[in-house]
Amino acid sequence: MTAAGDQTAIAAAAERPLRILHVMRAPVGGLFRHVADLARAQARAGHRVGIVADSSTGGAAAARLLDALSPDLALGVTRLPMRRLPNPDDLRIAWRIARLTQRLSPDILHGHGAKGGLYARLPALLPGFPAPAGPLARIYTPHGGSLHFRPDTMFGAIFFAAERIMARVTDFIPFESDYARRRFCDVIATPPARACVIHNGLLPEEFAPIAPAPDAADFVFIGEMRVAKGVEDLLRAFATLPAEPRLALVGSGSDEAAFRALSMQLDLSDRVHFLPRMPTREALRRGRILVTPSRAESLPYIVIEAMAARRPIVATAIGGVPEIFGREAHRLPPPGDPPALARAMQEARDMEESALNALLDDLAAQAQEKFTVEQMTAGILRGYCAALAARG
Repeated sequence: MTAAGDQTAIAAAAERPLRILHVMRAPVGGLFRHVADLARAQARAGHRVGIVADSSTGGAAAARLLDALSPDLALGVTRLPMRRLPNPDDLRIAWRIARLTQRLSPDILHGHGAKGGLYARLPALLPGFPAPAGPLARIYTPHGGSLHFRPDTMFGAIFFAAERIMARVTDFIPFESDYARRRFCDVIATPPARACVIHNGLLPEEFAPIAPAPDAADFVFIGEMRVAKGVEDLLRAFATLPAEPRLALVGSGSDEAAFRALSMQLDLSDRVHFLPRMPTREALRRGRILVTPSRAESLPYIVIEAMAARRPIVATAIGGVPEIFGREAHRLPPPGDPPALARAMQEARDMEESALNALLDDLAAQAQEKFTVEQMTAGILRGYCAALAARG
């Protein structure tokens, strides 16, 4: 197709409502937040949207969020049991999703994360699987996912080999960060499909400033209690700070018991408070400075949310975090370095008020410029239309 013909086809595709089916595994965390925001925005733009997600994770909180989203989902919510790591049962789940795709007849099948990407694309590679009823563009957003594995590990080798094979049947890859794009090129291959960077975005109301609560701790961590989130590094850094500040840890996860034990071992029980999950804006009020000490990330929502709300942030220079900070990225300490993290935390605590306000204004302006749901949705829809046009 010529360039002019391609643009004509894209325009034609953009003028009609699309049928879009999003596939992911766990309905929790930033990936689910991204899918929920994107699905709702697409539905309100006139498209018919559905979601497929794991039925064994997320608990009551995920069920409530999906129920709240359901009125916007003309193609419904389908929940199937999905394993986190490769398993022979993946073939059965991929078959069921292929049957669902045949029945719902979407124009777009958008896989999110390693497992969502597998289920969205595997049926196109295996003979005998149910074929789609009409033209179908297969889309994949990594969200970190398999990109966090090391190439010299067994699971890394398996995932990267699978990604190379599935890239053959991928029509468009909207990377959520330039870090993810570069990582994909380094450990897998140059994407053969249409690909571009489209950052995660926030809703308009999330750019309203947030003030800390009167009894807020000096520092707050918000997220999953897992080793990859750097909570151990945070506790060890916090233990070295002078003047006995307080720390609130908001969230839950598989390593929470180990972090509680470490807090006691470091004699921090009186100054570290573990709090349950709560809405992000409420959690941000629980501390004066957000600390995100991650060892592995792609483009964490919590950092963007805090920037938009004009809350001070200490984050590590990992994944796409430097992209979020832009011209202020030089302030980020390296991951896995508690002494450097402690210095950054103390510097943030000691910052003079006028300098802090100027920094917060700058970061909030960068967030408003680069990270909106409107920009995210428009960019992804353009990619869908281009992929469908290429399908012909």
